Amino acid sequence: MAKSEIPPSEALYPVPVVLVTCLDRENGRANAITIAWCGTVASNPPQISISIRPSRYSHALITKEKQFVVNVPSTDILKSTDLCGVRSGKDIDKFKACSFTSIPSSKIDAPMIKECPVNIECTLKDTLRLGSHDVFIGEIVAVHVDDGLLDRGGRIDYGKAKPFVFNGGEYWSLDKKIGFYGFSQK
Repeated sequence: MAKSEIPPSEALYPVPVVLVTCLDRENGRANAITIAWCGTVASNPPQISISIRPSRYSHALITKEKQFVVNVPSTDILKSTDLCGVRSGKDIDKFKACSFTSIPSSKIDAPMIKECPVNIECTLKDTLRLGSHDVFIGEIVAVHVDDGLLDRGGRIDYGKAKPFVFNGGEYWSLDKKIGFYGFSQK
């Protein structure tokens, strides 16, 4: 099949959908922003990246507080997750609007979202200014997982977690495991 060259764009899909929580000390509340540009960048020490436009409310909060939580939502809270991506925390309290339960983190001040089955606490290690978005590199300082999601080996059962991805303007679910690292060598 022939290939067509198209203009450079953010053509990598699908991408994970996460809810990033951060703290607004001045207003005495937390904020949540939906991010689809998130990924692991190092394993030792474990680090994760999130990309946010400098004009976003959460950008200033993370820059000031130097911490954030990456909360992995399940399909059960898809509508609330979408709302957190289209409304600004400057205008509404997203925890109230979405009926999210704020629970304390163990290592940082920004709270976790109880309704998310996986929560990853991060301290800000670096910020890369890359044009339309800044990339925040967070060092993972704690990971919290709903007990019912851990398999016998202590690993997360992602089928039970029900994460979803963003794919060209649409949300897609992940419904089953279809392979594992190294299976081609067995």
